[in-house]
Amino acid sequence: MFLEIKKATYLQDYKLRLEFNEGTVMFVDLEHELNGKVFEPLKDKEYFRNFMIPYNTIEWENGADFAPEYLFGIGKKI
Repeated sequence: MFLEIKKATYLQDYKLRLEFNEGTVMFVDLEHELNGKVFEPLKDKEYFRNFMIPYNTIEWENGADFAPEYLFGIGKKI
C-alpha cells in the first residue's frame, strides 16, 4: 500500500497533525526539516500554515512538499 495523507491540520509553529490513508494519525514537527532554498519561504509561519493536499501529501504554493513516507518516518503517533 502506498502511503497518502488524507487530512492535515495546522497546530502551531511548524507542527501538523496528519491522517494517513492506512488509518494512522501522526504529529509532525517540521521546524528542523526546512532546509534548502525551496523551503525558505516556509520559515514564515503564516506561509507555512497555508498548505494544501493536491495529491497524496502536503504541498505549498511554491511547490515545496515532503514525501508522505518521510513524514510518516519522522512523525510521532498520536
